[in-house]
Amino acid sequence: MTNHDLANLIFPNITKTMEDYEKEYPARNLKENACVTRFAPSPTGFVHIGNFQAALIDFVMAKKSGGVFYLRNEDTDKSREVDQAVEIIMQVLRYYGMEPDEYEYDGKVIGNYGPYIQSERKEIYHAGIKHLIEIGRAYPCFCEKEHLDQMRENQEKNKMRTGYYGRYATCRNMSVEEAIEKIKAGIPYVIRFRSNGNFDDRFWFDDLVRGKLYLNQNDQDIVIMKSDNLLPTYHFAHIIDDHFMHTTHVVRGEEWLPSVAVHIELFEAMGWTPPKYIHTPLILKQDGEIKRKISKRKDPEALMSYYMEKGYPVEAVIEALMTIINSNYEEWHTANPDKSFLDFDFQAKKMSSSGGALFDLEKLNNISKNIISKMDKETLYQNAYEWSKTYSDVLKNLIEQDPEYFKQIINIEREQKKPRKDYETYASIPNEICYMYDDLFEKMDTYDFQKITDKNEIATILKTYIEDYYDEQDDKDTWFQKIKELTTKLGYCADMKAYKENPEAYKGSVADISTVIRVALTTRSMTPDLYELLRLLGKERIEKRFKKFY
Repeated sequence: MTNHDLANLIFPNITKTMEDYEKEYPARNLKENACVTRFAPSPTGFVHIGNFQAALIDFVMAKKSGGVFYLRNEDTDKSREVDQAVEIIMQVLRYYGMEPDEYEYDGKVIGNYGPYIQSERKEIYHAGIKHLIEIGRAYPCFCEKEHLDQMRENQEKNKMRTGYYGRYATCRNMSVEEAIEKIKAGIPYVIRFRSNGNFDDRFWFDDLVRGKLYLNQNDQDIVIMKSDNLLPTYHFAHIIDDHFMHTTHVVRGEEWLPSVAVHIELFEAMGWTPPKYIHTPLILKQDGEIKRKISKRKDPEALMSYYMEKGYPVEAVIEALMTIINSNYEEWHTANPDKSFLDFDFQAKKMSSSGGALFDLEKLNNISKNIISKMDKETLYQNAYEWSKTYSDVLKNLIEQDPEYFKQIINIEREQKKPRKDYETYASIPNEICYMYDDLFEKMDTYDFQKITDKNEIATILKTYIEDYYDEQDDKDTWFQKIKELTTKLGYCADMKAYKENPEAYKGSVADISTVIRVALTTRSMTPDLYELLRLLGKERIEKRFKKFY
């Protein structure tokens, strides 16, 4: 009995060899140094910001080099799979303008290196495992869970490294004849990789972020296929996939560094060259006095759905992530404000190599305000409306009442040298403009009049202004001149410089008069340009609002 007999017993229907698959998936016809990268999440029903950061790097590298960015769904662990998870992944990628070049979704396969769903690649994996059995680098293991638990307990008790290695690898040296006999007897088994490594020896590995690292060799005989004989474990499946899909660079979190030795040895056992690895730092958040790993269980902002639901512009989220991906991105973007992030020369070595990368929501908010402020009214209208169709009935209804009126509101102090930065996200727009809609304004009953609080004085200011001074036909200069005239008539100071020099000589200033008018119109002391608000509301609505006070 030989290893070939054992392999044929385990995989009787597998007839293709590794050579057959090499012909089926030939080298890609790409220019020299083109990057082939992949976003390969598990279909768990959400996209973590750390995974998205890796996908963003993948996308930038592929597009910048004229390569290929593909989506592979790693669903070997069926216990974690969630319905519509692939739809969620594609939704996120498309929302952020990162459509994969190759993928399998909605009944379509785009690309020649699929299937792009691991559960559909079972025969390729089985052929790979069969090959390892034939060359003596994989074997069936019949150890029961109780035995493995006892083994681990003894290792911990004796302060030994835990795992299935060396003298603890009970089934490693079982004869082919005995293994075949057990399989024929129906005894359950898993398939393990036979490691040739020595943990006390080291090898060097070139991580593109951290440079040359010296790691202990792998000596663990890891499980590469579970006892159901259906799908392999992740460790083996992704080796097969990355080779036959001709992945050149693997971007993944630094938590995978301890697995590098296993993965390198698996590639070598198959006779293949591994891809280049980029291990990204953990994304951290400031939590009081400490920085900690961002957590999908504790932090809503750990999931990409958070940024979509909040209405952050696509560009804002990408820019915020790019600033922590490469330390020089912010400086580059300041010098090149009109260029796309795809024009940036990403370099893995400029990523943080220790201590993690702090993702600051406050910084994201500032970036978002800045980006929204620079949009012209048509762009903001289109972006906000498209977002509202999925995420906000309130904003959608405001827009659809009168799109042109909405555009005029959001355009106040917009298309100018220093535009206002009122809107943090699309979701924040309704709260910032609600007073411009009568049905919402009627529900607002807290007025922030600041300095002038006497009800009779407020009534006098508003009544005198609307009856004696306000004219819808006035241009802005005329309008402001009349505000000054009103100010003087009522005993206030129209000249701010004079008022600051001698405030006791006056009841208040022109700023105080303007505040009363502003607050009566909006309930707020801080708003966009008062002249524009008055013009948009019109005299009839202005008077109606003022009459609440007299």
